[in-house]
Order: sequence, then C-alpha cells, then structure tokens
Amino acid sequence: MTDTSIGRRTVLIATGATAATLAVTAGAAPESPAASPAHAEPVAAAAVCTLTKEMTEGPYYLDGQLVRSDIAEDKTGIPLKLALTVVDDDTCVPISNALVELWHADALGEYSGFVGNNGHDEPDNGTFLRGGALTDSSGVANVTSVYPGWYRGRCIHIHVKVHTNVTLTSDGSFTGGQELHTGQLFFAESITTRVAALPPYSTNTVPRTTLAQDSIYDEGGAASGLLTLTALGSSPSAGYAGRLTLGVERS
Repeated sequence: MTDTSIGRRTVLIATGATAATLAVTAGAAPESPAASPAHAEPVAAAAVCTLTKEMTEGPYYLDGQLVRSDIAEDKTGIPLKLALTVVDDDTCVPISNALVELWHADALGEYSGFVGNNGHDEPDNGTFLRGGALTDSSGVANVTSVYPGWYRGRCIHIHVKVHTNVTLTSDGSFTGGQELHTGQLFFAESITTRVAALPPYSTNTVPRTTLAQDSIYDEGGAASGLLTLTALGSSPSAGYAGRLTLGVERS
C-alpha cells in the first residue's frame, strides 16, 4: 500500500550548534555527502533552524509498542544505530524524557503485524522492528535496529512519532502522553544501493522504489527527514550510524 503525504503541522530540524555531530570511524570514508569528515571539529555557530512537513503515519502503525533501545529482535540485516535528537522548535533547547517511537519494514519489506502484505511468507510476532526509546538529558534517543527493506511503491524509510509525558506500563509499553510529531526518516540512495545488493535484502522480490521516485519524500534533505549516515566499518555489512535532529512544537 502506498502512503500519501499530509504535511500540515510543521516540524523544525535544527542544525549547527544544537545538532549532534557524528564522527566518522577512524580510517573509514564518509558514505554520503552529508556525513561528517573524520576528526571534524564542532561547529561553533548559532543554531540554524529549518521547517519541514510532517509525513503520514501510513497503514502499518500499531499502538502500545514496547519501550526499548533495541527493536531488531531476531531480524537479520545490516546493523543500524540511530541517534535522534528532539528539540523545542521555538528555542532549540533539547527535550528530555520524550519518547521517540519507530517502526519499519524488515529486509523483505514486511511489517510485523502485517506479514504477507509485501508477498513474503515469514513468522509474525507483531513486535519486530517496533518500539520507542526515551530521550536523555541532551534530548537524544538512541535506538538499535537493522537497515530497513522496501515494499511496493515506497522507498526505504522508517516511521517516527515523538510523544511527551507518557506513562510507562508494567508490561514494558507506554500509555497516554501527547503526540507532538509524526514523520519519516529517509536514507541516501548511494548507501541504499549498496545495502540492497547484499543478502537478505537481495532476496526481496519486490521492485525497489528510489528516493527520486517516491511519492512522499520531496528531495528536501534533512528538512524532510534525510538521515546523516556514517559507516561503522570498512564495508556496508558492518552497518551504519544515522543521526537527525527533530524540532517539535510543544504547545
């Protein structure tokens, strides 16, 4: 099923002094034009803020997912370590204790709870590649997963929601709170091309939609959710780190 964009409420993406700086693994070349060079010095400048649209939550959202820093479970794929910073859109001040909730497809383009929609048969426990992590005192939520796969009609992406004032439950989930943002995270096509050629991604039988062909991504770079990606090693199989700073309207 193809998502459609709704972009009405705006979200601020902060760069400069308030954005997290990502250092490249020593000896590893940057994997995308947006990646920071090795041994990069922090930028001593005032925060620069850019507004961007929200994105649709799509048809595969499930309520009540687990609060956890590792959402991969037993799914195989290229390692992905995300550091997502949440800031106030008026002040660029980091927001602590916000829940950053993520969900995405596995290497075969299947979502937990909806396995089979992309034409592949596999076990479905309803929880793999879903969950959320609370931001720390610097506004950063760290989540470990695997590089997403693709499904028919969409480029590779991760769905994201930001909640505040949630209540953690005894079963490891959450309830209540205020939903401040619904969006999507995107991946540089140069890196996705390398990943897509490797197993298990190469066994995905559905034709892959590129960023340029996607109906949601608008070529807006970080302002539209494009992650800054850095290689974790000398080959794609070692995985990637991804960073983005999201500003949200608290009122």
